[in-house]
Amino acid sequence: MSAGFRISPALWDKIHHFASFPQTGGTLFLSFSLSPVVPARLIFIHVDPTAVSLQQMVLFGQNPSQGTLLKASQFLAEELPVRLAHRVKELDELPHNLSVMPSIKKVKNWYAQSFEELITFPLIQLSPSVRQALMVPRSGEVALPESTPNPSLEPLSDGYTHLSHGLDGGGNGNGTNGFNKLRLRVPMERRYYASTNRTDWPPEVQDYNKRFTKLLEHIKSRHDPTVTTVAQGVLEWKRSQNARHIGHDIQAWLDRFYMSRIGIRFLIGQHVALNTQLAHEDYVGIICTKANVHDIVQEAIENARFVCEEHYAMFKGPPVQLICPKNLPFPYVPGHLSHIVFKLLKNSLRAVVERFGVDKEDHFPHIKVVVVEGKEDITIKISDEGGGIPRSAIPLIWTYMYTTMEGQRIDQDFQASDFKAPMAGFRYRVPLSSPVKTVSRSIDI
Repeated sequence: MSAGFRISPALWDKIHHFASFPQTGGTLFLSFSLSPVVPARLIFIHVDPTAVSLQQMVLFGQNPSQGTLLKASQFLAEELPVRLAHRVKELDELPHNLSVMPSIKKVKNWYAQSFEELITFPLIQLSPSVRQALMVPRSGEVALPESTPNPSLEPLSDGYTHLSHGLDGGGNGNGTNGFNKLRLRVPMERRYYASTNRTDWPPEVQDYNKRFTKLLEHIKSRHDPTVTTVAQGVLEWKRSQNARHIGHDIQAWLDRFYMSRIGIRFLIGQHVALNTQLAHEDYVGIICTKANVHDIVQEAIENARFVCEEHYAMFKGPPVQLICPKNLPFPYVPGHLSHIVFKLLKNSLRAVVERFGVDKEDHFPHIKVVVVEGKEDITIKISDEGGGIPRSAIPLIWTYMYTTMEGQRIDQDFQASDFKAPMAGFRYRVPLSSPVKTVSRSIDI
């Protein structure tokens, strides 16, 4: 996948430079000049660290033209390198020698390779008329909702954005040519969202969108095994340190890392879907505007029972009773909800089977999944008779690498994707469900 890839000193310099910018919507890069005097160049602009909301993504993705898709491509070409650079830097500076574990190094190289591919991707050459068309809003367009500030990041003190430097061979990366004296306001919603009147986009725009989408598909595929590989790295570290549990510092890093990963994959998945999937009245990219909770949960139940029956070689796993209105739609990402319910149901199924025994498959008690719609949210409750978790272990259930099942490890030479983990013992299900749930609920990516 990235065998033989090494981070060169020059690439390290670029990674550290990009990692110096605020992440999560904190930096803008423009690949063309809006002025007839200034030549086309790649310029860096600090902006307030805000995130893209679900509502913005839905409004942006409805019937996008090649022009709006180009703006989205440029946004990702600008945003993703900053996020990836932060991850590479963190992976290289982990505490307690976790950074030197072979699997952690492998993940670091994946992120560095993806970073390099993005910053070296050829820039599109646009005529002045096309550049101007990208900046002219469509008459009568619906105003895009404002972005929500990221509470985990401090806003810039002066409320402005700062143009830092140019990188087209003419700038030295230190704010030369007077560019660092410019002060610009670039709202996040205007960066991500562009709706124009023009319909006759030149062939090079569509070609750029196709090539960039293929690059994103390749990057997304490269990072498919990241969760399992990081888990393997933590297991390697625990064995080397003879540690029973991980510390709060590593726990906090894993939370940050996986939250960032979900955001990156969400942005990539949404962009790829907008460029490759046929239009559907209920979908905008990967976002379903009318996600049916009953159908999603029912499918997760069937999948979890199938895995359980395969794992324990049973004809019939524990029955699962779903109590949910059949018509309960809401805007959501079906894959995220399915992932959470599927993982938690596997815990319940395993607990029931191991408490009552495989030979009792005709007498297993029901597992109940209750879905209730409130005034502001939808609650899903999963209950079973598997014996529960010891009271002394309650503080550990939201920590990584904790499991009630011992003796099962990830194969040393595994090449599985994130969704091919064993029935239990992976030790990530519950804590990983929390960041997925948080990101999906707020959808501030």
